[in-house]
Amino acid sequence: MKVGFIGLGNVGGKLAGSLLRNNVDLMIRDLDPAAAQPLVEKGATFADSPKAMAQACDVVITCLPSPAASAAVMEADDGILAGMTPGKIWAEMSTTDEAEVKRLGDKVKAAGGEPVDCPVSGGCHRAATGNIAIFAGCERDTFERMLPLLTKMGRRILHTGELGSASILKVATNFLATANLITLAEALTTMKQAGMDLGTTYEAFKISSGNSFVHETESQIILNGSRDINFTMGLVSKDIGLFQEVADRAGVPLEMNPVMIDIFKDGEKRYGPDEHSPNIIKRLEEACNVSVTAPGFPAEIVDDEPEEPGYEVVPAGRTV
Repeated sequence: MKVGFIGLGNVGGKLAGSLLRNNVDLMIRDLDPAAAQPLVEKGATFADSPKAMAQACDVVITCLPSPAASAAVMEADDGILAGMTPGKIWAEMSTTDEAEVKRLGDKVKAAGGEPVDCPVSGGCHRAATGNIAIFAGCERDTFERMLPLLTKMGRRILHTGELGSASILKVATNFLATANLITLAEALTTMKQAGMDLGTTYEAFKISSGNSFVHETESQIILNGSRDINFTMGLVSKDIGLFQEVADRAGVPLEMNPVMIDIFKDGEKRYGPDEHSPNIIKRLEEACNVSVTAPGFPAEIVDDEPEEPGYEVVPAGRTV
């Protein structure tokens, strides 16, 4: 199976790297040639256009920063759809809108191809080691074709149902992670102002009912001061905005998410959309004239678990 990969950013470059590490015949493309060069040096080939990639590959993966970017790559005159033929698979690994992935998926189906939305979750550090989780929304037959490839990029692979279902779940998980980040910023700042030792605070949260994946990762780089989790305030705003659209379509009167949207829009206004997302805590640091940092914490999160073979996660009550 020859695989094409478009979008070599913080997540995409690491996923593509996992494919190369696991001996996949890989063609790549990115608007920034510098992002592609390390993978070319390791054996990947560079595509002249998305159309040429679709013509040459069995599977074409997109991992891009916005629904608009994916639409441009798909629908341009030299885009993926122009090279799509029966039997090929388009796999959308971007965090995107359910309605948009279905719209583009219909065009893939009209060309005889098979669409999959398969976003990832778990952070860039796990994308780098192949230990990230992957959701996949598609027909079961398509999922079974994709599963051997997905297990080369991730550890836990979940078939979520029809096309679009993975994108709904992905923006829901990012909503939950953002809620964790905001509450941790408030909790850590409050503990600092209350005179608590922040190293002790970190451990107390970690062994308590207040623990979370976000605490075990992002709290560390908050306390270090680097705040670098390879994710930006602009991307957070995009993702929780997409979650709001899901809720609005479903008729759910959310209360927390609109407040979170306002908080991150204020963060973008103050610090710019490209600011590290954990620096949302700066709003509180500035208000309290305090630095919420502590010695002994890392500047970046590295996955210390060894890479393991991926496998399908089967929900309780379901047979494959």
